[in-house]
This record gives sequence, structure tokens and C-alpha cells, in this order.
Amino acid sequence: MPMRLKTSIEIFNYWDRLRGADPAPLRSQIDPSSIRRTLPELFILEAADKPFFRLAGTHVCGFFGRELRDAAFGSLWGDTQGEDAEKIAAGVMAHAMPTLINATGYGSRGNSMAFEIVLMPLRSSVDACDRLLGSIAPAGNSVWLGADPLDFLALDRSRLLNDRGAIPAQSVEEQDSGRSLFATRGAELGHMVRRVMHLRIFEGGRAG
Repeated sequence: MPMRLKTSIEIFNYWDRLRGADPAPLRSQIDPSSIRRTLPELFILEAADKPFFRLAGTHVCGFFGRELRDAAFGSLWGDTQGEDAEKIAAGVMAHAMPTLINATGYGSRGNSMAFEIVLMPLRSSVDACDRLLGSIAPAGNSVWLGADPLDFLALDRSRLLNDRGAIPAQSVEEQDSGRSLFATRGAELGHMVRRVMHLRIFEGGRAG
């Protein structure tokens, strides 16, 4: 599994246990008391013309120095990457495939920090996968985080999370027919991820 940070792994494994054999768990299955340690770094996006924040934890808002409820997910990203990030988030919901984003956050005083962002689909009803549970975790501890709000995020790479948590990955032949449908849809999302989230190089490592 490409995730490295404790917050990312814990929330992904929790989400994975909830969904069981389904492509995504129901929003009503999320129990805040079971994930209280990771709550400050969690958020929920809702599908609309553009994915927007339905809820955001205290650390998530603190990273950006503002309340994020009702803000567009794309507003966090620099340059033209906001639209790309929104396509990825919308694709996670449309295809019910979790995705990991590696990004770098830049503060107004020239500080920077690497982040892991995990996007996991949620269903508001049996047939509607129109929400997304996400986490954003910094790769290190720094006194400037929160004191120097992030101006923007710059995407480094993204990838689909095809493994089912700590369960050993199965071959395609061993998966049941229901999962095969979503594996096909996931391949479509994978092509889109590679197309719109190609690596970009910015002078000085920053997005203009």
C-alpha cells in the first residue's frame, strides 16, 4: 500500500472495514466515536457542480487558516490544479474508487510541507455514491503549521488505492463479480488520473 502516514492508514482501514463487500459504505455507518483520534484531520465532500466541503476537521481548517464548510475543494489548489483536483474527487464518487493524493502545501511566508490526502467514496443511500470521506495529514510536525496558513496545495502525484486495507491483495480471478464491475470503472478513473494529474514542474518548486 502506498500510504505511509498513520492517519491515512487508520482512516482507510476503518473505511475499508465498514464497506465490507460493497464498493463504499453508507454515510450513516460512520461513527465519530470510533475515529475520534483522526477527526481533526478528516473532511467530507459532497457532490455538486463542483465538490464542496460539507464538513472539515479543526486541523484541516487550521492548515488553511479559515473555515472550509461550503468551500469548493478546488479552492485549496494553486495554479490550474483546482479543476484537476475536483475531477479526481468527482471521479472517486462516480466510480466508487478510493484515491491517494500526495501534495505539497505552501505557506504565505515561504514554508512548505508534504501532505497525504486520502479520498474515499461514501453513499448517502444504497444507490447514490455522492459523498466522499477524506483525510489530509502532514508528513511531519512543524511549529509553523497553523501559524502560517497554507496559501495553496500543489499536486505531486495521485494513484488509486486498489488494495483492501491490510487484507492481502487478491488476483482479478479471485474477486467476485460485483467487485469486477467496479474494477472496470476503476480502470477508467485510473486513465483519467494519469491524464489530468500528470507531473508538473514549477520554477522553485512552487505553482504560480
